[in-house]
Amino acid sequence: MTNEKKMVWTKKDLLGLEYLSREEIEHILYTAASFKEVTTRQIKKVPALRGKTVVNLFYEPSTRTRISFELAAKRLSADVINVGVESSSVRKGETLIDTGKNIEALKIDIIVVRHDCSGAPNILARSVKASVVNAGDGWHEHPTQALLDMFTLKSKLGRIEGLNVSIIGDIAHSRVARSNIWGLTKLGAKVTVCAPKTLIPEGIEKMGVKVTNDLDEAIREADAINVLRMQLERDVSGVFPTKIDFFKQYGISEERLKICKKNIVVMHPGPINRGVEMSSAVADGQNSVILEQVTNGIAVRMAVLYLVAHAKKG
Repeated sequence: MTNEKKMVWTKKDLLGLEYLSREEIEHILYTAASFKEVTTRQIKKVPALRGKTVVNLFYEPSTRTRISFELAAKRLSADVINVGVESSSVRKGETLIDTGKNIEALKIDIIVVRHDCSGAPNILARSVKASVVNAGDGWHEHPTQALLDMFTLKSKLGRIEGLNVSIIGDIAHSRVARSNIWGLTKLGAKVTVCAPKTLIPEGIEKMGVKVTNDLDEAIREADAINVLRMQLERDVSGVFPTKIDFFKQYGISEERLKICKKNIVVMHPGPINRGVEMSSAVADGQNSVILEQVTNGIAVRMAVLYLVAHAKKG
């Protein structure tokens, strides 16, 4: 997939792609490529994290991300504990820091945390000696989702440097969009974001992206489009258009794909609102790599867990 990147990993945590260099991102992708081979074996397990314990601490609902991290840890031979916040001491008022310190007192090695507050993983990482991996925090970042998106892109198109990638939909509330923008621009892609004006964050062009409200403009020359979920549960101020209006103006349909490059790659972080962000024909069509993204997520998260667990000090 790529040439080996000779470097020593020194970060005990993965908190966001904003904090990583191009070389570090490429090293994660290279490491993931080696673990992808493991997922094709009859026995899908290696002893890389034998004796280590990983805790999945999720303050928000998740299917793909939590299961993917659990599978990744188990395939590295780690012990895994899933903490359901609804049935934990958090319900009694325990703070994130106290929860983290109590988990660490059980002699665990890695905490994978998803939280509805932006910056929560950073706070936790400063409070514990265990490694902390951000599995999504508020509207801030979702680094492993962006990494698996880039891994999938590179697997399909052979490169990221110079690609035109358009991110479509609910940019304002999307941690996936932010992590993808940080990662793709650092690897040399040209990124366009497209959404209704109410769903474009003010000042996002400062992140090095092109901004447009015209979907046809965004997709016509794109090599790949990453279509985001409409996070309707976060609409506290009535900024979202109706589902029908959104699909008419910004939904990806077979008719819309006719103006795109023939081999355009269609992505979605899931879960998909079919008939809102894209039609079922597109989601299940030949240009879609949505299920490949899910599969690749295991290898990427194996790479992340392995690297933070074996980080070299200094």
